Amino acid sequence: MDYILQPWPWYISGPLIAIIMFTLIYFGKTFGMSSNLRTFCSIAGAGKKVKFFDFDWKSQRWNLIVVAGAIIGGFIAHFYLSVPTNIDLNPETVDTLSSLGFENAGKSLLPPELYSWEALLSIKGLSVLIIGGFLVGFGTRYAGGCTSGHAITGLSSLQLPSLIAVIGFFIGGLIMIHLLFPLIFG
Repeated sequence: MDYILQPWPWYISGPLIAIIMFTLIYFGKTFGMSSNLRTFCSIAGAGKKVKFFDFDWKSQRWNLIVVAGAIIGGFIAHFYLSVPTNIDLNPETVDTLSSLGFENAGKSLLPPELYSWEALLSIKGLSVLIIGGFLVGFGTRYAGGCTSGHAITGLSSLQLPSLIAVIGFFIGGLIMIHLLFPLIFG
């Protein structure tokens, strides 16, 4: 049982992801989490007001099952299959995070300075959530998909736009962590 409580090595999780991707490609499906937001809006009736949401959402039921599975699987993994473990962070990163006010850097996957009700209900936390959510939503719509859609589905089917999008995601991540993160939490 201990093997399932530890992070899975690449030679287990990688082939499992590949099997899922080959199966989806075989059945002519494309995987992506953000496309479900369009489906949810269509279910709620947004198609009556905006043409973008006017489509046969029932053809995307299989993707809604993937979302439900991700939520249920995440809940089970977090509450029943996780053991407290230190993260193997570079000591320099731990020092940098400590200087930015992260007291237990490297001790938790979800630092309370970011993932707690206290952080959420602060002006800074709420601002980060709203502005970050807007930017992620805009970027996802502008790029025609999210990180999982482009990085997993797009790259596995050798799509050049997905490669460009993934490069953009990495550049955006580097800008965030090296330029914006110190400004927000410094």
